Amino acid sequence: MGQDQTKQQIEKGLHLYQSNQTEKALRVWMRVLEKSADPAGRFRVLGCLITAHAEMGRYKDMLKFAVVQIDTARELEDPDYLTESYLNLARSNEKLCEFQKTISYCKTCLNMQGTTVGLQLNGQVSLSMGNAFLGLSTFQKALECFEKALRYAHNNDDKMLECRVCCSLGNFYAQIKDYEKALFFPCKAAELVNDYGKGWSLKYRAMSQYHMAVAYRKLGRLAEAMDCCEESMKIALQHGDRPLQALCLLCFADIHRSRRDVQTAFPRYDSSMSIMTEIGNRLGLVQVLLGVTKCWMMQKELDKALESIEKAQELAEGLGNKLGLLKLHCLCERIYRTKGQQRELRDHVVKFHECVEEMELYCGMCGESIGEKNNQLQALPCSHFFHLKCLQNNGTRGCPNCRRLSVKPGYV
Repeated sequence: MGQDQTKQQIEKGLHLYQSNQTEKALRVWMRVLEKSADPAGRFRVLGCLITAHAEMGRYKDMLKFAVVQIDTARELEDPDYLTESYLNLARSNEKLCEFQKTISYCKTCLNMQGTTVGLQLNGQVSLSMGNAFLGLSTFQKALECFEKALRYAHNNDDKMLECRVCCSLGNFYAQIKDYEKALFFPCKAAELVNDYGKGWSLKYRAMSQYHMAVAYRKLGRLAEAMDCCEESMKIALQHGDRPLQALCLLCFADIHRSRRDVQTAFPRYDSSMSIMTEIGNRLGLVQVLLGVTKCWMMQKELDKALESIEKAQELAEGLGNKLGLLKLHCLCERIYRTKGQQRELRDHVVKFHECVEEMELYCGMCGESIGEKNNQLQALPCSHFFHLKCLQNNGTRGCPNCRRLSVKPGYV
């Protein structure tokens, strides 16, 4: 297959893919991969296959094609191709919750700067790295990366990237419980979709609606949460987007749990868990198991709650997800307090405080915890964040956290 024919077949596959005929598109692209002698064409078709498998939640296949693409990029001996292929390798590992590998591949991308494409991809690299740091609950570094990605999006007038970063920032603030910002950023993403997204994939609309649903649910606005989640699920079903279907099912289950309708919540959690397991979203599984645990606790089934916690703890430890572990220690503390088991209770209280210290989840001004309840937060330019009221009341001559770090002894 020559260069022109390769190009035609790739375009044919793209047309089928955009017409929602994904399996036909995949067959066309696989034929190109088998028959084309043009390395640049093979590189491009591998990019199409990586994107398609990412959107379907076939993350192991996505990774397999990303590895082949690296080899093709080396064959082409072009730093632009190599940068793009390392970004795809980083994204594949991010989807499979291999967060340390994601960060490592993102750093490789950033070290290859000086290429035109590399500079254009910087925003996407920063976003992927931010998502990985968030998966590890390294909040300051995550926020730093998201803010960098947002700067690149603004400088390059890249509205799609801005939309994706806004959704990640919504997720970030939902985790540290500033629910006002957790809603603001996906609403901003939804505005971008309305203003610029006529030619975009519907996944951008679905993504913003899902993150809005999460924020509304946490704010107790359950009817609005349900409306947004239903819209997101409808698009996810139309497009065969399995990862988003799993997240929407989790959100539906959480909404029903918030309504104290445990019997309706359980089957939604089960369905979400099934898809999360199928696609390999281990971080999603931790969230599902946290919801299931809370349902068992509502029903006073404490031994069943502990079984769910044990499974979630094993996953969270494997991922390095410190916030998940903190939440699990908090739930264990409540269960063992109810059971009157003092030794186990003390053990989990100690581990809880270790997690808080490790994640620096406290305000450097008042010393009170961050992420325990809904609170308005404000980040300084260094990406350390504080209670907004503390910054307003005390003002700041620079960041107190950075000042503390700078006076640590230099010889250890």
